[in-house]
Amino acid sequence: MSLHSRRDFLRDSSLLAAASVSLAQLSYAQDDKKKKEKEIVKKPKVGANERIRVAVIGFNGQGMGHIRGYSDMPETEVVMLCDADQKVSEKGIKEALKYQDKKPEYVQDLRRVFEDKNIDAVSIATPNHWHALATIWAIQSGKDVYVEKPVSHNVSEGRRMVEFARKNNKIVQTGTQSRSQGGMRQAIELIHSGKIGPVKLAYGLCYKPRGSIGNANTSVKIPESIDYNLWCGPAPMDPPVRNSVVHGPVHYDWHWFWNYGNGDLGNQGIHEMDKARWGLNLKTLPDSCWSIGGRVGYVDCAETANTQLCFFNYAKEGCRLIFEVRGLKTNDYRGSKIGNIWVGPEGYVVSNSYSAGIAYRPDGEKIAEFKAGGNHFANFIKAVKSRKHTDLNADIEEGHLSSALCHLGNISYRLGHIANAEELAKTMDNPKSLGMCDEGADAIVRMKQHLADNNVDIAGKLRIGKPLELDRSTETFKNNSEANTMLTREYRKGFEVPASA
Repeated sequence: MSLHSRRDFLRDSSLLAAASVSLAQLSYAQDDKKKKEKEIVKKPKVGANERIRVAVIGFNGQGMGHIRGYSDMPETEVVMLCDADQKVSEKGIKEALKYQDKKPEYVQDLRRVFEDKNIDAVSIATPNHWHALATIWAIQSGKDVYVEKPVSHNVSEGRRMVEFARKNNKIVQTGTQSRSQGGMRQAIELIHSGKIGPVKLAYGLCYKPRGSIGNANTSVKIPESIDYNLWCGPAPMDPPVRNSVVHGPVHYDWHWFWNYGNGDLGNQGIHEMDKARWGLNLKTLPDSCWSIGGRVGYVDCAETANTQLCFFNYAKEGCRLIFEVRGLKTNDYRGSKIGNIWVGPEGYVVSNSYSAGIAYRPDGEKIAEFKAGGNHFANFIKAVKSRKHTDLNADIEEGHLSSALCHLGNISYRLGHIANAEELAKTMDNPKSLGMCDEGADAIVRMKQHLADNNVDIAGKLRIGKPLELDRSTETFKNNSEANTMLTREYRKGFEVPASA
């Protein structure tokens, strides 16, 4: 059966319904993980020619979940694994064989994945700087794509990904899995229903303590198992200056360097940014943004902020989105640490996980509670079969808009300046004098107290970002050429992200 006829068959096939899983069941599954791994029973598969053949690119971290997700579904098969580090090949193959009978092929160069005409879909879990180019190359080779969050390394890349997906009629899912979680979908439905009144304010919280990554400050030896040219791809091929005891000189800690990552705002925070915007039902970039923060509490070789506030204003809709990153020890805010709060005149909704939410009246009386799971990979496969991107719970355009918010906050932060004591006093002690709304002023005051609780002397440590205005229609900044240059980047020869579709 040819690729096209097989896809025609799959298009008319029905996807097995994914059962909702309660939080209690999820917790039990995690607690009893070792026992269950021993009891894994490989599920019966449909005919070989009827399966969607998937390649997973990047599996030294989040990609292992991709391998499990596809190899465990009857209608899919993991046929190829790709990672620039040969050392991880064995564990990826081993994971796939827990759920499927056929051993996937391993390749080091992702271009071999795109050359293979027998692969139907690609699932990408590389570092952030590879997301856009890998997605576009996959689309150009005729494949559908699931791409991890943030979908892009900069704002312009995200819009180009949307354009390529639409022009080529490809299905591109964003890895913001909360969009497929039943409890979260129900919570958002309540917000959109107006039961707590028109919601015009949302908080995203990323209170995730992160320790120092060390202070290497000199280039270190790259393991022989890694093709560093391929690992860098579109990014500058600079020697790493980090050398984590846990992750080594290349893996994971790339999140905290601008060439490759986007800080915790674009790492963990993108999930909460996406849910915040989703709850506000916003479908464009904002009219303005501003950020303040710094890397405080310790000294290491990382570049990104570990403490950050971002403010986004949607003037036309009258909506405000406030995002808080805290990488030092902290208490929760209104019952959430890694999650969201949506505020309406007749109540508020709090989420403290990927898949749950609780609605309250203004006085704190509980209205409703939502707890249910879901399968984001199954939702992707459903859309691959139907050929309708509208079947996706997290279409690439949703991923672009939420990822772009993270990038905008970082652009404001990076264009700012280290503030002296006088400037900080004006900003932190009386933020309303700057025209800040009540909730924004409160967030700044709480940030100051949080840093004081961690014995951080903020003088000469915090960066006051540049206030930026945007043209929504063009997704560019108004009257700020310097900021506009940061909407994209220079690419290495041979790894250029195409300028347009």
